[in-house]
Parts: sequence; structure tokens; C-alpha cells
Amino acid sequence: MALSNIKICVRIRPEQGSERAPKFREVVKPIGDKVLVFDPPGESDDGGLKKIFTSQRNKDLKFSFDHVFGPESSQLDVYRCTTATILEDVLNGFNSCVFAYGATGAGKTFTMLGNKENPGVIYKTVVMLYNKIDAMSDEYTYDLDVSYVEIYNENIKDLLRPGGKIVLNEASNGNIQLRGVSMHQPKSADELLDMLLKGNNERTQSSTSANSESSRSHAIFQIYLRGRQKVSGTTATWKHSKFSLIDLAGSEKGNVTNTNKQQSEGANINRSLLALGNVINALADRKKNPKNFIPYRDSKLTRLLKDSLGGSCKTIMIANLSPSSKSYEDTYNTLKYANRAKNIKVELVDNVVQVERHLSEYPKMVSVLKAELAALTKKLEDKNSNAHKMMQDFNESYKMFDAKCRKVNTIIASLYSWSTITT
Repeated sequence: MALSNIKICVRIRPEQGSERAPKFREVVKPIGDKVLVFDPPGESDDGGLKKIFTSQRNKDLKFSFDHVFGPESSQLDVYRCTTATILEDVLNGFNSCVFAYGATGAGKTFTMLGNKENPGVIYKTVVMLYNKIDAMSDEYTYDLDVSYVEIYNENIKDLLRPGGKIVLNEASNGNIQLRGVSMHQPKSADELLDMLLKGNNERTQSSTSANSESSRSHAIFQIYLRGRQKVSGTTATWKHSKFSLIDLAGSEKGNVTNTNKQQSEGANINRSLLALGNVINALADRKKNPKNFIPYRDSKLTRLLKDSLGGSCKTIMIANLSPSSKSYEDTYNTLKYANRAKNIKVELVDNVVQVERHLSEYPKMVSVLKAELAALTKKLEDKNSNAHKMMQDFNESYKMFDAKCRKVNTIIASLYSWSTITT
């Protein structure tokens, strides 16, 4: 068992559209790849945003994180510093989670899902996961199940089999379970990505003044892995893990929504994100007060994230920011939550067990070992045969070369003799 902090990464997206207007300015400046400055000094705030958030006490605030991605960062850069760092852990039996956090229009969905030209973190993770499973196929057999749900207005919807009722339960061991969710067994990365695309088409979205394709729900894509060691004497190693990839809906103010329905959606989104913020604050304070109550049950989102935030899980938070003073308040709040989340510590335990094989399995083990021995013997014979052929070819080539050398020596000797006679 080992203690680990949640890994916090911040991604600053490029300025967009109206943010480039003269009345707005950049309020986030990265310094290297681990530090950023919020509201750097020497900037005048002429955007009409004279609120408490723009007062002098909030200017020139420095924040440090595990990684800071500037506006020029690529999807590949984000993937390499986030999910790529924990794929080995997932295959070795550690539960893991990556979630994108931030305000509406901050770039969360682009980071997690991307588009056809710039696939996001989930796409790159799935492809590499299958590559690693193939690379380990000589030692382990892996079974893979996936589910994809959204939380919309505090209701859980199955994105891969719409219409079914899903109930959120907590097992006696503390694990969170979704009863009624459909589980799917893709055979390849392409098949899994087709499921992801199908689920995205079912996700609730609408246009707001902050984002033309605003996600109105929290989307949770989960991969369940079970690995079995192929042959290991009288015992075998079994590994199982859960990998959650989450695109949270963005917090938003009422003035960015266009309809009463969107205002209701926004209220539910903000309520669940407020509950998430309260959980982050409580977990961050747990070191000072170990008996501090953690309000996981305040929303379905926090219940679903319970084992990711406070359980045995390697968790990465990608906080997405707009660099513009137009989103000054949202950016500041996101940075505060991300900074608090740095203090969360979790106890990591792998899900690996050693299983004693039953006596009835021994004949099968012997057959498998005999088959492997025969295959290895054939490979060795083929190599020996190839080596013998290569040696024969070498000897023939050497004989030809030796004959040519003798012929050349004879010619040289003749020329020398003739030269001696003529002189």
C-alpha cells in the first residue's frame, strides 16, 4: 500500500472569437511547464469586469501543478503527460481515472474526445491500450468490457443502449456499481472507438452563448480489464482494474444560457459541480482532520467519482482554462479547485491475486506446456536450419573468393616474371 497525490494538469486553450476583441486581455500566462501566473501585473482591466475577482489581492497569483499545457500544446502532448503515464498501471491491476474539469467552453470535450483531425485523450488511450495488450499476449490473456453513460439532470442514461433504467449502488466493499448498465466486449480498438462515437451521438448537447456545442451532461466512459496469466506452474496471477475517462459538463452562469430549459440544466450542472467542489475541499482537509465527513452523497456525480477521488485509484485531473479576461471568474474558480485538489492523497492498492490451480487443470497445463515446447523446438530447428544454410552459403562464397584470389595471384606472378625477363 502506498500514498499518492492526485496528478493535476492544467490546459490553457487558445483565444477564440470575441475573446480577441480589444476590450479583453489574457489573464493566464504559463511559465515553463509547471507554473502559471493568473492576472499578471502591469495589465489594465478595461473589460468592465471590476469585481472582487479583479481586485489587487487577486493579481499576480502563481500556481504550480504537475504539468501546465500552453495554448500551443497538441492533443498528443496532453496524452503523453496524462493517460500514457498510467496505462501500465491499469494493466497491472490499479484502478485509474482521468477527468476533465472547467467552465463551459474551456475545452474539456475537445481535450477528452477531440475531433476527426485531432483525436482526443480517449481515442489515443484506447489505441495504445490495445497495443499494450497485444504486446503482453504471450504472458497474459485480457478480457475487456466497456460502458458509457451520462448524468443529465441527476438521471443516469446509458449511451450505448438508450432507454434502460440505471440504478447507482454501493457494494459492501465500497465499490460503486451501476445496475442495469449495458456492458460491451469490443474485439479491437476500432470496434471500441465505434462504440464511443455511437455514445457521443446520444449525448445531450445544445448551443449556448458560451459554446455552440455545449455538453449538457457529465459523460463517463469506463473500461473494465481482467488479466489472467497463461501458464505459471501450480499458481496463476489474476489482475483486474477499472479505467474511467470522464468529460464533465462545464460550470456556467445563468446569462450564458438561452432558454428556461438550459437554465434548469445549468442549475443541475452547477449543483453537481458544487458538490464535487465540496468533496474536493473535504478530501484536501482530511490530512488535518482524518475524521472529516466527505459529502459523496450530495450528487450522483460525486457518488460515481467516490472511488476515483477518495478510493484506491490513480487519478489525473485535467483543468481546462480560457486565457481571456472574458472568463476571468470561471478561470479563477477552476484554478482554485485544481490547486485544492493537489492536496488530496489516496492509498493505492493493486487488484492482483495469486490463484491456486485445481488438480483437474493440471492435464490442460501439461498440454499447453507441451504445445509451447513443440513450438519453441520448431523455432530452434528452423533457426539451426537457417544457420546451417547460411554457413553453407558462406563456405561457397569463400571458395569462390579464394579461387579468384588465387587467379589474381597467378596473374600478378606472371606479370612479375615477364617484367624481370624484359629487364
